[in-house]
Order: sequence, then structure tokens, then C-alpha cells
Amino acid sequence: MARRRQAVTIKHVAADAGVSLQTVSRVINNEANVRPEMREKVQASIDKLGYVPSIAAQRMSGSRSYLILALNDRERTIADWRARQGTDWVDQMLLGGMLECAEHGYRLIFELVDTHSDHVERELGAAIAALQPDGAILTPPHSDNPLILKTLAKHNIPFARIGAQAVEEGLPQGICVSMDDEGGARLATRHLADLGHRRIAMISGPSEYRLAGTRVDGWRAEMAEAGLDSGRLLEAGDFTYASGVRAARALLSRADRPSAIIASNDQMALATAEIAAELGLAIPADL
Repeated sequence: MARRRQAVTIKHVAADAGVSLQTVSRVINNEANVRPEMREKVQASIDKLGYVPSIAAQRMSGSRSYLILALNDRERTIADWRARQGTDWVDQMLLGGMLECAEHGYRLIFELVDTHSDHVERELGAAIAALQPDGAILTPPHSDNPLILKTLAKHNIPFARIGAQAVEEGLPQGICVSMDDEGGARLATRHLADLGHRRIAMISGPSEYRLAGTRVDGWRAEMAEAGLDSGRLLEAGDFTYASGVRAARALLSRADRPSAIIASNDQMALATAEIAAELGLAIPADL
């Protein structure tokens, strides 16, 4: 039976280059306090031996973990996966995050955390203690959770908030990655009104997502500006396909059904198209 080739470690690199483990670690971590000739010597040994730095080696200096923690809502993520209806934007965010981390020698760790306030601090604290991440990425509704923001700030962990809204004064802001949710809803509503629609309905996201409320505000504001009544034209969803089915069926089964529907995400829009077809409504002729 052939023996498995021994993996090259940081010790092999140090021995080949004739330097200390700490020097190799400083080169791997791209620290500034390394002489150019020493950096070239260590890099030559890395290239010759085919050494691939491990997280453990990178952490020898003790300053960084080379881990980025991505937090997502446990209940909704598990429900989507069990229904085989994973949220596409989460998949895309994870892929983009992993690719970007890899370019810079980092690893992206995906953690599911309960939205409920009595669980958040305990679960997040345990993840921080175990992983000691260098940073965190927050997805809604965690992006706007004051307890999460305070916990990360307490541990001096920088964070980026995806789909974030402005938080109250005194709370750590982090880096916000967001879009104009209210403006987007207004544009969609205005477009439909310009096409001649007068009964424009909306399927909103769940109330715990602040961006869902902001989109509803934009829809209502544009309806009012166009002189259109928004009464009985709002149905609440929760960003899942199933909730979109329920909301679309409720709207399209009415005698005074809307002629246009704005769905707050792709899953609910797909569900709306499915129910329209089930009811014999053609898109865009009838809806």
C-alpha cells in the first residue's frame, strides 16, 4: 500500500529557509517588519516546497484569525433549505464572500443565529469565543439588531451590514451595504401607474425586516402622489415562496382584483406568477 505524501508544514519552510517559525509567519501574514531579502528567501522556500499556509500558521502571530463570520437568520434559512427553496441572494452573497476572502487569504464561516433577543447574545458570544473572527457580515434582520451590533462592538470586531437601515444614534454603524428601498418601491409603482394601472397591489416582507417596511412606505407614498387608493391592496408575506402563494391568491381571488402587483422579493414574485397562471391570467396582458 502506497504511503501518503507527508504534508508540507511551516516547520519545513522554516528549516529550508534557515529562519525561525516567527519569521515565516510574518512573511505569510505579509507584515511590514520583514526585510525584503528575508521575505524573498522565505517565499522561495514556500514556492519550492509547494507550501499552502493554513489558518493555524497564519494565526501564529496572534493578531489575526483570518476568519470572517457571516451571520444569517437561523429559522428562516433552515425553513427555506428544508423546503428546497434556498434564498438565491444568500447563496450569491456567500459565494461572493468566499471568493473575495480567498483572494486575501481569509476564510468565510457561515453561522446561523436566532433572531429572538434572548438567544442572540449567547449564540453570538459563543461563536466569537470559538472562532475569534477578524470581522463579521450581517444579513437582515441581523443587520439592524442593536444587540448584535453592541456585542460585536464590545469585542472590537468590525462588521458590514447588508440591506441595512440607519440605526439609532449611539449605536455602532459599521459599514452599510444597502440600496434605496423606498426609492425602488416608488419607481416600480410609478412605472406601473404610468402604464395606466390604478389598482397596484403590494406583497410585503416580514415586519421584523426594516427594509420591508421601507419598501411599503415607498409604495404608499407613490400611490398617494398618483392619487391612487392603496386600501386593501397590501398583503404581508415573509419572503418565502409559500407566503407569496398565499398573498397572491388572496389578492387575485377578489372581485376587484389588482391589475398589477409589486412583490418585495423574487421568491414571492415567482409565486405570484404561478398563481396568476393557475387562475388563467396572462402576464402582462391580464396582470
